[in-house]
Amino acid sequence: MNPKTVVDHDQWVEARKQLLAREKEFSRLRDELAAERRRLPWEKVGKDYVFHGPDGDETLAQLFAGRSQLIVYHFMLGPGWEEGCKACSYLADHFDPMIPHLAARDVSLVVASRAPLAELQAFRARMGWIFKWVSAAGNDFNWDYHVSFTPDAVERGEVYYNYATGPFPVGEGPGVSVFAREDGEVYHTYSAYARGLDALIGTYQFPDIAPKGRDEDALPFAMEWVRHHDRY
Repeated sequence: MNPKTVVDHDQWVEARKQLLAREKEFSRLRDELAAERRRLPWEKVGKDYVFHGPDGDETLAQLFAGRSQLIVYHFMLGPGWEEGCKACSYLADHFDPMIPHLAARDVSLVVASRAPLAELQAFRARMGWIFKWVSAAGNDFNWDYHVSFTPDAVERGEVYYNYATGPFPVGEGPGVSVFAREDGEVYHTYSAYARGLDALIGTYQFPDIAPKGRDEDALPFAMEWVRHHDRY
């Protein structure tokens, strides 16, 4: 916790108003960045990816479920893993309540991993989630969107992730990819990785306004404290 400064009420209000001006500036910049993100060019998806899911085999286009926008969260759960990534699980805990609200804004949300469907369903049942989770086993989706890596690339420290090449500790990484469907065609409009996913973690916004903040500075890595929600 930061060293506290104790002041009277009028001094506190003045300090708060100064911070409010900075917060408003940040909100305007965030809105500008969001608008710039929406102006990114689109790229046509050239492959007809087929996923294994609870509704059988579905193409990427079918995952839109009749809507024009699709967000796919790349969840770190590789074939044979005992359980899903703790940090991805922390993020995924936010998904279920959002789904009806996203649907009302013409957005479908789907989670994809490279583990077989049976392994995804077992972990989803353990976590109590209901969102749609499909397996990308047998297609190139995870490889093409740079969230799965060969053992050789991991060993050599030459993994292409977050638009750069470098070391990565395991063969699966987190990410989010966004797609649009228009006139029967599917387009890739956005992908983000690493700290680019930070804004999707709603829980983090609460400690951010608490006195101790995220309280992660002394940890080996930022999310080291995170556990699966059934293991706190």
